[in-house]
Amino acid sequence: MLTDVLTGWTAETLGGLTVLTAAGIAGWLRRRRRTSHPDTVAVSAPQRPVRTYTLLGVRASDGQPVHLPSSRPAGTRVAWSGQAGKKEEFELTDGVLPDGTYAAERVAVYQQTSRAN
Repeated sequence: MLTDVLTGWTAETLGGLTVLTAAGIAGWLRRRRRTSHPDTVAVSAPQRPVRTYTLLGVRASDGQPVHLPSSRPAGTRVAWSGQAGKKEEFELTDGVLPDGTYAAERVAVYQQTSRAN
C-alpha cells in the first residue's frame, strides 16, 4: 500500500514538474524571440500623415512657391531660413490651397544682423 502511494505521488509530481518546466521554457523562448528583433518597434500613438505646406508669400529663386513637408499639427509655428539671410516664422494651418497643399502663413520676419569683431 505504501508503495502504491509513493508511486502515485512520484508520477503526479514528475508530471507537474514537467508541465511547469515546459511552460517556463516556452515563455522564456517567447520573450527572447520578441526582444531579439530590434527592427520591431512598438508604436504608442498614431503617427500623423506628412502634409506638404506652401509658405505663403515666399518664392524660390526660380519663381516657384516654396513647399515644406511636415507631420506637425496645424497651429504649430516653424522657422524657415529664407533668401538674403533672413529668418521667417510660419504658422501651419488646415487651409487647403487649390494645388492640394496646405497653407503656412507668415507670422514674423527676423533680419539677421552681422557682428563686427
